[in-house]
Amino acid sequence: MDAASIENFLRTTATELVIKVLAAVAFWIIGRWLIGKVVSLMQAAMNRNDIDPTLTKYLGSIVAIALNIALVLGILGYFGIQTTSVAAMLAGAGLAIGAAWSGMLGNFAAGAFMLVLRPFKVGDFVQVGGIVGTVHELGLFGTTIITPDNVMTLVGNGKIFADTIQNFTALPARRVERTAQLAGSVNPVEAIERFRAAVVKIPNVSTEKAPEISLLDMNLVGPVIAVRPYCHNDHYWQVYFDTNEAIVRTCAEAGWPAPTPATKMIQVAG
Repeated sequence: MDAASIENFLRTTATELVIKVLAAVAFWIIGRWLIGKVVSLMQAAMNRNDIDPTLTKYLGSIVAIALNIALVLGILGYFGIQTTSVAAMLAGAGLAIGAAWSGMLGNFAAGAFMLVLRPFKVGDFVQVGGIVGTVHELGLFGTTIITPDNVMTLVGNGKIFADTIQNFTALPARRVERTAQLAGSVNPVEAIERFRAAVVKIPNVSTEKAPEISLLDMNLVGPVIAVRPYCHNDHYWQVYFDTNEAIVRTCAEAGWPAPTPATKMIQVAG
């Protein structure tokens, strides 16, 4: 092969290679643009139908990943690379990654189930995975909770879905649980009436569900009175602390003695 043939071959090959590279770049740019448009249109349609924003973002991410993989395989096929072997390699890599990241994938799957079942939403006051607080964000792998002492806590969705979920916001009223330990000399019937009168005056106590004031127990110190007003979840802590103050104030106004443990006198015969 003479120099002219070699030069012609290299020029032709280089030209074809440059054209293919430019075409691949164009395919990538146009493909990415089309993928963005498809995902945007899908999310816009879901938003118009009032679908949960987190679910919209979740499905948009899955569709975007799937379309990007298809775009890469298409570009590789354009260059003549056998995409079946690439797909098999990706499948093998997926299995290896799945085995290594089983916990992450479990969180991912649990997040998908939670988005479908929706046991709680952003803004709800819940107890999940042993954490109590307000839901700040529902993520693909974890849920962000703001605890009452203002600490941002991330709980894995797998742990949430595998554990008990308590949603305190789901129902309109919540009961405040307080008790009053009284001295043995205090009449429990009179104490119940006094506590009832004091509790109903607390702001934001529910008027639809009457407070539950009852004799809970009797011990060596004296009677124990259960003081349980109902309120909206938004006012829970205000009613909680006001109930404590109402118990102390009622005891002081009634002049009841402080509860002290009873002592048993033992007489030793001489």
